[in-house]
Amino acid sequence: MRPIVRACIFLFILAAFPASAAPVKELWPDLAGFDANAKESVDHAIWDAFVSKYVKDDPDGLNRVDYAGVSETDRKILGRYIDTLAGMPVTSLNRDEQLAYWINLYNALTVQVILDHYPVTSIRDIDISPGLFSDGPWGKKLVTIESHPVSLDDIEHRILRPVWNDPRIHYAVNCASVGCPDLIARAYTADNTDAVLSGNAARYINSDRGVKIDGGEIVVSKIYDWFAEDFGGSEKGVIDHLMKYATGARKQALENAKDIDGYIYDWSLNGVE
Repeated sequence: MRPIVRACIFLFILAAFPASAAPVKELWPDLAGFDANAKESVDHAIWDAFVSKYVKDDPDGLNRVDYAGVSETDRKILGRYIDTLAGMPVTSLNRDEQLAYWINLYNALTVQVILDHYPVTSIRDIDISPGLFSDGPWGKKLVTIESHPVSLDDIEHRILRPVWNDPRIHYAVNCASVGCPDLIARAYTADNTDAVLSGNAARYINSDRGVKIDGGEIVVSKIYDWFAEDFGGSEKGVIDHLMKYATGARKQALENAKDIDGYIYDWSLNGVE
């Protein structure tokens, strides 16, 4: 095969598998069960202590993680916390406990992946997902839960999104990037998750990372494009969602908006500079 033909085929394949395409939302029945009457609670004190210690406020209003400062002892403690969660019969928990469980597990795994490959400038440089055109770590099976190997994509797109159908999930799961909603400096619990999700949404939407008013034009995070189906399935649906949490000039601009003028996202690592 001539080189030019091979090049054309390669470019065609790349076009068919865009790096920015969001995984589909597809329920995983095997891990969707729950016990509505369960009283057991999950102890997230280790994760709470970890993020309290290593998540730092940035002057620009972004929460950054001090990956370089994480001690070897705390890395091992983080690993034991993840192992403890993975060893739990999650489908025997009630729904509120499960939601906190999955969010904390997702974020803890993401931090662990960064630490295992640090230093990196972006999580997208950690190409450990299976497949020729792998991008990032999201497709890699990282833990086994109830005999099922589980990846970050599984947690987000096969469990959290389809089971809870709550757009605020996107303000909780952190992809270790500047453009992402913050990794908060506390653990999610069955008691605090609902209020924290709303607080996260308001904080992100009222930041330039979420909604930026630029010369009268409305530029929003690419999250609202990648996951438009979770935000009403249209630009109008996205605007309606944003208006629930926007304040001040942002809210006024959204009230007068007919459409969205552009999208932004920064894949730079959310590490302490």
